[in-house]
Amino acid sequence: MAKIQPGSTMIRGARLVDPARRRAEPADVLVTDGVIRAVGAKLDAPADARIEDATGMLIHPGLINAHTHGHGGLARGHADRWTLESLLAAGPWTGGGRSLQDKKLSVQICAAEMALKGVTACYDLYAEAPIPSVEGVDAAAEAYAEVGLRAVIAPMVADRTVFDAIPGLMDALPDALRARIDGIRPAPFEATLGVMAEILRGWRWGSADIRAAVAPTIPLHCADAFMCGCRRLADGHGVGLHSHVGESKLQALAGIRRYGKTLIAHMDALGLVGPRFTAAHGIWLTDEDFRILAAKGGSIAHNPGSNMRLGNGMFRLRRALDLGVNVGIGTDGVSSSDTSNMYEAVRAAFQLAAVQTPDPALWASAEEVWNAATVNSARALGFEDIGAIAPGMKADIVFLDLAHPHYMPMNGTVNQLVHAEDSSAIRHVMVAGSFIVRDRRLLTLDLARLAREAEAARERLEALNAERRELFTLLDPVVRSFCPAFAAQPYPVRQYLCDLPGP
Repeated sequence: MAKIQPGSTMIRGARLVDPARRRAEPADVLVTDGVIRAVGAKLDAPADARIEDATGMLIHPGLINAHTHGHGGLARGHADRWTLESLLAAGPWTGGGRSLQDKKLSVQICAAEMALKGVTACYDLYAEAPIPSVEGVDAAAEAYAEVGLRAVIAPMVADRTVFDAIPGLMDALPDALRARIDGIRPAPFEATLGVMAEILRGWRWGSADIRAAVAPTIPLHCADAFMCGCRRLADGHGVGLHSHVGESKLQALAGIRRYGKTLIAHMDALGLVGPRFTAAHGIWLTDEDFRILAAKGGSIAHNPGSNMRLGNGMFRLRRALDLGVNVGIGTDGVSSSDTSNMYEAVRAAFQLAAVQTPDPALWASAEEVWNAATVNSARALGFEDIGAIAPGMKADIVFLDLAHPHYMPMNGTVNQLVHAEDSSAIRHVMVAGSFIVRDRRLLTLDLARLAREAEAARERLEALNAERRELFTLLDPVVRSFCPAFAAQPYPVRQYLCDLPGP
């Protein structure tokens, strides 16, 4: 993260976003050694305090991205009318052949975009194939540290391909393609658990608020023994567990077929669900699944942009909140949602809740989705001291220009943040009291150099991955044919606007 700004800074003249108030009121904020010490009108400044004039600005806590994928930075723009299963089948092509520098570069691209768009912390399910590496995960952490963000990095691990995970999909492949799948399998889970243990034992980034976690990527992609091994690692090191659960109807149906119960019920039976557990997406979770998560203190990372982009359906935000689940908001990776813009994710979360029913009493409010993107996401990341501008919280603050048309006039601050803001009003972004974005310019990274490196990497990786891309073009027609037919089966939760056609 950005270096903690030593000494005191007094932010003067800003208007402070408060979801409990219709309009933001003027407030000063005193920051000392990267922590907010006081918030109020016309505060007395210490004699040695730096004065930051924020007249004409609106300030809010840094947005917190509850679910993203740093490895996706170099894969933006590949997906077009891809389902989740097509995206997974494309993984060896879109993420293959990378050097250590490529791995860091991919995360830098995502981190830079998030910083410029008001995100100050994220939960990154970072992937390497066929197995995570100490060096690769360390490079991802270094990328976040250099840009200046807080992050939880959870190496995303599996021991099965999507073709193994979906019942019948492997059998649907021609013999020649089944043989080629053997060349892209993940490592045996025992080896992966060994590397994960090494990563956790040697973690060196805690003082920078860059933390480690464990991510068995999708329960169907992990043997039960593997998931239990992940649970033991997480428990032994006191870190989080994060998994994609019920993201697509196909996953939900395959879970019933394989386990005889829902995915959440199965993971709970294995002991994975608890206060440090986050289920990404959760579109196809039942009411009982929500109750399990609420009772065990787990979270859901709601990713509305990706959910729509991949055709996965509409998450029941109102129902999850009513049943007591902590729901944060994420963007997912830029290879599946194309952007790390949390303002867009917040707006989409509201809209997706609204289109499910004509009764506004069953929608989520602007205040609820705003809280989901700040304090609720902080809880999903395992942080207790970010997500709000209040005494004792870390000074992660976004400064918006009130001269922007978004706020002309300011009738309802949080309404306008949720329904109008798109990051274009951002002037500055502060992490730990230190500016990482100043006057709309990223201070911590040379974006022109990053662009040159990204284009050079694209050209090189395109040549290196030509054979993997050719394999995907052969596999995808089978995926597109088999998976929708499988997903046409009935399921207790209905999260599409219309039913899928039958087989």
